[in-house]
Amino acid sequence: MPLFWLFIIVLVIALLGYFAGRMRVMQGAGGDRRNMHSLPSYYGGNVAIKGAAPALLLMLLWMLIQPFYVNYTVSNQIPDSAIADSSSRNLVLSEVRRTANGLDLAVQTGALTSDDANDAQANIADITAALKEAGAVLTSDITQPVLSAAQSYRSMNATGYTLMSVAVIIVAVLGVRWGLREARPEFRARNVVEQAVRWLLIAAASIAVLTTLGIVLSLVFNTIEFFRLYPAVDFFFGTNWAPSFSGRGGSSDLGVIPLLWGTFYISIVALAVAIPIGLFAAVYLSEYASHGVRSVAKPLLEILAGIPTIVYGLFALLTVGPLLVSVFGRDGLGIMQAGTAVVTAGLVMGIMLIPFVSSLSDDIINAVPQALRDGSYGLGATKSETIKQVVLPAALPGIVGAILLAASRAIGETMIVVLGAGAAARLSLNPFDAMTTVTAKIVSQLTGDADFASPEALVAFALGMTLFVITLALNIFALFIVRKYREQYD
Repeated sequence: MPLFWLFIIVLVIALLGYFAGRMRVMQGAGGDRRNMHSLPSYYGGNVAIKGAAPALLLMLLWMLIQPFYVNYTVSNQIPDSAIADSSSRNLVLSEVRRTANGLDLAVQTGALTSDDANDAQANIADITAALKEAGAVLTSDITQPVLSAAQSYRSMNATGYTLMSVAVIIVAVLGVRWGLREARPEFRARNVVEQAVRWLLIAAASIAVLTTLGIVLSLVFNTIEFFRLYPAVDFFFGTNWAPSFSGRGGSSDLGVIPLLWGTFYISIVALAVAIPIGLFAAVYLSEYASHGVRSVAKPLLEILAGIPTIVYGLFALLTVGPLLVSVFGRDGLGIMQAGTAVVTAGLVMGIMLIPFVSSLSDDIINAVPQALRDGSYGLGATKSETIKQVVLPAALPGIVGAILLAASRAIGETMIVVLGAGAAARLSLNPFDAMTTVTAKIVSQLTGDADFASPEALVAFALGMTLFVITLALNIFALFIVRKYREQYD
């Protein structure tokens, strides 16, 4: 049964339980609400919660546990003789999953019947032809052990989902029955429902934490798997980036230094554009602009933050790049060969970061007490001297924090780099050369038909983990600066 319909069935059972609970308690109270501890809606809500919550929790846990169990069981079914010297068990298991998905697709499109897909004696050539006809992605020839493991994988998943559907529906019905037994006038249904709502709010508040934990764990486990296949020293200290999908990673050079250099170089150019413009804009809006000008200029400036990054990338590709080529290219100074370069992506990314620096700095400058300004004016200082010697020093920790947050935003940018900076991984000081960044290579490494368990695909997780650590360190440093040097004003 599809998960969507199973979810709908559980909700329908809970809804029916809600009305049944209301009706039952009203009958027990003789139709008089004064004889009940709680309102009828609480009794119905108690039945609905007991019908839906355990069933949905069981479904969630089942969906989390079943893939691990199936992968572990199928992995043990793969004989050692089916694993080539240049491969690994995880690579073969990845091919098994891909073949199983291809069998599902072939059955759905009619290229294979269900019996043919489950036939252990099926002809390998016919199965391969049917999968390719259905549009399945295969990165190597199907072997008999892979086909047998894929058929077992499909069978175990189908059986697991069937058992899950039956178990979830039974739990939902039993939960409704449990709630109906509690639908008595003296039962404190309100307390139970409010406690359930409290746990629901706790679960909602925990989603962000659990999501972060899940992201970190997925990065960590796949990074560890990558370093089992590729030396960590070559990755962190290698100066050449040349992945190869042809030999399952046998001759690839996966040095991260050129990517980190491109990331930091483009980010530095972007910050060189965003910091002075954003800071000067913040000073003008907070200290010089009238209320009418500020009410118009600040929203217009912040519109830049709402523009999708793909639009900035197209702007870099179609406008800024050709403009720079016309100035610095063959007809100009002759030092820029193409529109895709570090300076192109850096300028456009700097424009994108202006609202981050400006808005945060503006709020921080406005938080400086007016008494400090008045005291400076009383001592004979001019407005510009007050801003330079009083306001900015007082707001400096917050401004530094805003700049560091903008830097972490620049390091994680992807689309502007892909369209504006090119795809070359190189070590160069020339800002007119094409370069690429870590995020751009993460996208390219996970795009294509490479084995997901190969070093060329797993390297994306190592790159993501490296980027995660860098941006996390920048954010922590920014928070440290803000909290340590923040002035507390009365």
